[in-house]
Parts: sequence; structure tokens; C-alpha cells
Amino acid sequence: MKKQRLVILGGGESGVGTAILGKQKGFEVFVSDFGSIKEKYKKVLIHNELDWEEGGHTEAKILDADVVMKSPGIPDNAPIVQKLTDNGVKVISEIEFAAQFTKATLIGITGSNGKTTTASLTYALLKDELNVALGGNIGKSFAEQVSEEKYENFVLELSSFQLDGIETFAPHIAVLTNLSPDHLDRYDYKYEKYIASKFRITENQTEDDYFIYDADDSEINKWLQNHEIKAKKLPFSLQNEVKQGAYIKNKEIILTIDNTQHTMPIAQLGLQGQHNTKNAMAATTIATLLKIRKATIRESLEGFQGVEHRLEKVLKINNVMYINDSKATNVNATFYALDSVKTPTVWIVGGVDKGNDYTELLPLVNEKVKAIICLGVDNEKIKRAFGNIVDLIVETAGMQEAVKVAYKVAERNDTVLLSPCCASFDLFENYEDRGRQFKEAVRHL
Repeated sequence: MKKQRLVILGGGESGVGTAILGKQKGFEVFVSDFGSIKEKYKKVLIHNELDWEEGGHTEAKILDADVVMKSPGIPDNAPIVQKLTDNGVKVISEIEFAAQFTKATLIGITGSNGKTTTASLTYALLKDELNVALGGNIGKSFAEQVSEEKYENFVLELSSFQLDGIETFAPHIAVLTNLSPDHLDRYDYKYEKYIASKFRITENQTEDDYFIYDADDSEINKWLQNHEIKAKKLPFSLQNEVKQGAYIKNKEIILTIDNTQHTMPIAQLGLQGQHNTKNAMAATTIATLLKIRKATIRESLEGFQGVEHRLEKVLKINNVMYINDSKATNVNATFYALDSVKTPTVWIVGGVDKGNDYTELLPLVNEKVKAIICLGVDNEKIKRAFGNIVDLIVETAGMQEAVKVAYKVAERNDTVLLSPCCASFDLFENYEDRGRQFKEAVRHL
């Protein structure tokens, strides 16, 4: 019998992980990257005797595929993807490909903001009592971890791009942390298309599954009023009491699932701030569904210190706090960041604009920001949005220069906040690279 041909577009973490799993499952595998493949991934491809190319796509080797796994960074309108679609070749995401080869319990976490923190916190709550791995848009490739055949549970952080490429993927527990406009450049600048993409996490769930969501989010509520979801709904809310799910009363999280009740004083959470209280509510709901002991949940919530590049305190120099929030790639994430800072702020912002509307930031910027340092190739939109309310706006050519300018501008008791509000691809490899360069530059001051 002829082997099925699996073509993988993109030789990064998800691509190489899928290649390993594909070979293990008997596919004829070919990896093609339009750009260059990192050295560490080349070594893995060579070690596993996989066929690959970089610096372009050989169409003859791609268009005869039975199935194509597309890395999330490649847009649907890329010429090679269009040709595959026109030829009737199935194009899916790593999540869709890998899920069919595991019987593990899948926990899928998506949302415009908070998904990395919620996924990392959930993993911290589960790991002492369950055999669990963390993957998806974070850490090691989900597909590669499936190939290891040793995990009974997966916590998956899922981007809208990964969800765009699913057909049958169905998490037992799905979480939607919140919705705010993001990546609109990939959705024809239509917010409703982006929202529909996020809700794909629920589309294959059954009555035996669970959907955990932010009941304070007007866009989520609007969608739920107009669409049916089969999974059992467990909302969390800071504003209203809920019968099933989590809410706040007397400065405590109160979680009710069936006949189980769980309480946790907000003051004892390792991560403070309203958005982190919501992340904790979602993670606690998951842990309770999976029968984690209350004492374990409490200890993990108290001890969890957050994730790299998300409101990460780097150093205090001359009584100025430097905060790395490089993961803030949209307006809503930066809103949380500015809201959480209580001192006059020097704000480093900019990058590839994804269709941002800066209006909701205006009151916070007016109140807190004393200077803006632009970090992007094209900063016109930022200058137009804030030019009338911030006296000092400086354009810089790279991270070292941005940090040096911030150092000169900031005074005692100020905060220097890197919260870019934009994608990083004009000057950096990704948001991690951007965050690390910021920390490096701060340490060299």
C-alpha cells in the first residue's frame, strides 16, 4: 500500500514536531520552508532522516500531498496555500494533525489575552497530581510530545491561527479567556471573523465536554446568545454571582461545580491584578474538573509567579522600575499593562501594526504616560494617536537605543514599560527575542 504523503510548510517548532510524528505514523514526510530553517531544527530533521528544503517551495514536491500541515505564521492567502486549496488538498494545523494520534485528555485555552498565563498556571496546578504536558503555542511542539506516547493530559495554548486549521479537534475542556481585536490583518480587518475563529475551539465539543469563559466579556456573551454550544458552560465573573462556575464575593474567589465548592482569598494569589484573578479562576475551574486536591490548587495559586515577557519586573535602577511586557502584542494587553502600573511611565511601544485602534488607551496614556519611545519601522499611527496628549515622543532604531533613551528620560519613582501593542516581526524574530533584547539592554545600563 502506498504511503500517504504529508507535506509540512514551515520548519519551526510545530513543523519539525509534526514531521517527527508523521514519520512515526508511517507517512512519507517532506518539510518545506520559504525562509531559512534554524540550525537546531535542521539537526533534528537530519537526525530523523527527514526530507526537507529551505529558501523556497518546490511546487512539484508539495502539490501532490495527501495532507498539508501549515505552520500558524503562514497566512491562508500565501500563494502556495492558495494553490493547495485550489487543488483540493487538505491544509490543517499541527493541533488537528496531532490530536488524532492521542487518547489523552485535551485542555485547549484560547483568547486574545491571558492565554499563556492561564495555560502556564493550569499546568502548574495539574503537574503534581497528573501526568501532563504543556504545548500548542507555548513550549515544546504538541505533535512531538504526542510522538513520545507518555502523556495522559495536555494543556494547549491555542492561537486563532491554529484553530483556523482544525476539522475534528475537540478539547474535553475549552477555555476562552476574553476577546479584543487582534490579528485583524489576517481576518480582512473584520472583527467578527476573528471572533468566529476563536469560537472554533468549541465546534466539535459534545455534551460531555466543558466550556469555561469570561462572563463579563460582552463579545463572548453576544456570541453565546446567537450560537448554540453543546458543551457544559462554566462562566467566571468578577461582577456577578454565577450558579455554576466562579465569581468574587468578599474578596474571595468562589468556585462551584456540581456540589463541590472551593474558595480562595484574592490577597493570597501569587499574581495580582484583575486580569490575573480571571486567569486564576479559569485555571482553578480546570483543576477542579480534573479532581485536583484543594490543598494542591491553593499552594500552586499562591506560589505561581507568572510567565516570562508578561509584566515581568526586570530591574530597579536609580529607583526606576523596568518592566518587560513584550508579550503585549495588541491594544487590550497593553491596556492591562498600563492599568497595572501605578507610577509615571515611560512607554516603549511599536512594531508591526495589526489593525490597532488606540482609542481605548487614550485615558490611561493621558493619566500615566510622560514619554513615548517608538520601536518600529513605521510609527506614524502611534504619533497620530498620542501626539496631542504626550509631550515627548521619540523614534528609535532598535532596542538598545530605546532603552538608553528611556534611561535618560525616566526620573526617580518612574516606570519604564516595554508593552509594544504590536507584532515584533519588523525588528525581531518574535516577542521572546524582543523581550530578551530589552532585558539585556536594561542589564547593560
